[in-house]
Amino acid sequence: MRPSTSPAADSQEQGNATFALMCSDLRKHYDQGPAVIDVLRGIELTLERGERLAIVGSSGSGKSTLLNLIGGLDTPDQGEVRLLGKPFSSCGDNQRGKLRNQHLGFVYQFHHLLGEFTALENVAMPQLIAGVSKRQALEEAAVWLGRVGLSERVEHKPAELSGGERQRVAIARALVNKPACVLMDEPTGNLDRQTADSIQSLLAELSDSLSTSFIIVTHDERLARSMDRVLVLQDGLLQPQTDGISKTASQEAGVEVNNG
Repeated sequence: MRPSTSPAADSQEQGNATFALMCSDLRKHYDQGPAVIDVLRGIELTLERGERLAIVGSSGSGKSTLLNLIGGLDTPDQGEVRLLGKPFSSCGDNQRGKLRNQHLGFVYQFHHLLGEFTALENVAMPQLIAGVSKRQALEEAAVWLGRVGLSERVEHKPAELSGGERQRVAIARALVNKPACVLMDEPTGNLDRQTADSIQSLLAELSDSLSTSFIIVTHDERLARSMDRVLVLQDGLLQPQTDGISKTASQEAGVEVNNG
């Protein structure tokens, strides 16, 4: 059984969008006493439908800040984020929340599952928020848990799941509304190598089969190299990667680097 197609995914507007997401002249600063810290200094980014993009950079370079702006969790000082052609960053809170629920998914290093609910109920949450009936939401959630290999764990709560299983639940939750783009912040940071590799394979399969775009912030060199494109965030700007993830950035995350 394949996941059913939602009205959001079938909408003419989404189908006609050339790009999943676009950022233009995106800027963000923070005040630290009398000092002004320019974290992002004019980000330009275009993400195609179904493209998998890795963003790398040293700790403190602004990667999580950029994801928060792209995901509408924070607002830029200047510039614009467009989601499926819509000026996402300049929407009102209600409209931005609706677009985020319909067209964006989020996966973080720490899965942020709700401990009092089962895996099935956690995955159903975005559909329930979108106004889908409880029966349909639970059916769809069951399909997605099967898609990530957790059909036998649907009634388990997060404390009863392994780290890799919890991350798979988070991925199913991010994808249940068939979003145009999924944002991931260090999705394999707390996983062993074998589990991280299985997550990597899962992302590739879902991207190919659903035309879902992924933006993944990571220090994991193997995960980054499996993406379609790698960009480096440095000095507040994005630039193409030219020579692999830096040894410094990888060691900050405890990732072994093989320069051979």
